[in-house]
This record gives sequence, structure tokens and C-alpha cells, in this order.
Amino acid sequence: MVNLLIGVLRLFARLPLSWVRAVGYGLGWLLWHFAVMRRKIVLVNLQKCMPELSEPERKALAYRHFIVFGQSVMDRSWLWHAPEALVRKRLCWVGDVQALRAPGPLVMFAPHFVGLDAGGMAVSLDVPGPVAFIFVGQSRPAVETWVREGRERSGNVRPYFRHQGMRQILSGIKKGEPLHLSPDMDFGRTESIFVPFMGVEKAATVPSLSRLSKAVGARVVPVVTRMTSLGYDIEVHAPLDEFPSSDLVLDTTRMNLLLADWVRTMPEQYYWVHRRLKTRPEGEDGFY
Repeated sequence: MVNLLIGVLRLFARLPLSWVRAVGYGLGWLLWHFAVMRRKIVLVNLQKCMPELSEPERKALAYRHFIVFGQSVMDRSWLWHAPEALVRKRLCWVGDVQALRAPGPLVMFAPHFVGLDAGGMAVSLDVPGPVAFIFVGQSRPAVETWVREGRERSGNVRPYFRHQGMRQILSGIKKGEPLHLSPDMDFGRTESIFVPFMGVEKAATVPSLSRLSKAVGARVVPVVTRMTSLGYDIEVHAPLDEFPSSDLVLDTTRMNLLLADWVRTMPEQYYWVHRRLKTRPEGEDGFY
């Protein structure tokens, strides 16, 4: 079944984007109605992170999230299988791309918006590398192969996996491999510290952006990907001043504040289907 679904996705690779997005809309609609557990996770995340919204507003936002999530899944068809010229046509750089090509160690802060894979593709196509990415393995071997081949199709990717630890990654950055890092997830108590995130005073957050950049003296450049009607905009923001500092908590809090600002510009595109708030301080009840 998985191989069949992957084969179907390949068939969409050369179709007009409007057709792909229409099918993605349908996929998102189905997920909204039938992925009950994920819908609950999204609604809880929005309730905690955006408490200023009314319940009808949160529900409407959650529905829009499932739509763009479904569309981003279908977009993998052309991202990973269409000719490179078509892929480039749908990926638009915004900002100072040269900031990603300057000499010296580089860590890109690339948050989990639904266009993350599109941004990663743009980076691997246009940033001198090989570019280092940290991947999380998939539970199904067929999906693992498909995802890995898609993400590495440019030939300019150095894949690392979380279970390998940080030593190899640090060695790669020191050798000149720019790192595309997405630390805005909850990977459990042992890997996290508690800092504010949007409406949540204590959100378990991986402090790797500060730790890695400090360990190798890297500049940190945020790269935020935004879905548009034409494809994706890959926004290169100014390098972070005075980052990292000597305070890990302060740095990670600053990271979350920046992320919150970007989320508010496109709240439906943040990766709300992840249990971002699953780890709570000792003695607190879980949110989900």
C-alpha cells in the first residue's frame, strides 16, 4: 500500500501546481475529518499557544492548518520527482542569500513550518556544501527510502541522524559544512530545557541552536519557508547579533520569541500536528 501511494505521488510531479494543491486540499479535508487524534493535538496546541483566540477561531485555524498540511504533502511529488528546472521555478529566495554563502561556520535556523522540506531543497540546490541536515528516521522502510532519496536528490546533502549524537555534526561544521537545523520540537526531558513559547510559560525546547553555534563559533542565519500560491518563498533573515551568548536559557528564549513572531504571520503553516508540548515540568499534568 505504501509503495502504491508513493507511486501515485510520482504521477503528480509534472502537473500544474494548482492541480497538485487542489488534491492536497482534498487530502487535508480528509485528514481533518478522519485523523481524530491529530486534530485533537492541533486544537490543544492552539489553545495553549494562542489563548487569545476564541474557540471558533481556533477551530477555523486548525482546519486551515490541515489544508496546507495536506497541500505540503502533495507538494513532495514535484519537490522530489519533478525536473530540477520546474522545482527551481517554484522556489523563490527572499532576502540576502549571500549570507548563506559567506565563508566561515554557518548554522541555519529553519523552523518547522509546513514548507520545511521545500526550504531544505532550495538550500541544498543553491548553498555551497555539502549541506548538513539532521533527520529523524521513519518507521516504515519504504517511506524511509522515499523520504531520504527525495531530500538528498540534489547530491549536495550530508545526512546525519539524531541517534548519532553531536560529535559528527560538529566535526562537519568545522570542516565547512553549513548546518540546516530545526530545533523547535519536543524531544523529551533529557534533551530539553523549559522556556516560554507563545502562550506557554514553560515549553520543553531543545537548546541545540545555542550549543552547536557556540561550540564551533558559527554565525546563525534564520531561514523561514512560506507556502505561496506559486510555490514557496524561502526567506533569509539577518544573521542573529550577539548570538550565542553565555546564557543558554536566554538564547533559547530568544529563539522561541523570534519563532513566535514568524508563526503569527502565517499561523496556519506552523507544524501544529506535532505534540510540541508533550513534556511538562515534574508534577504537572500533560496537555494531551
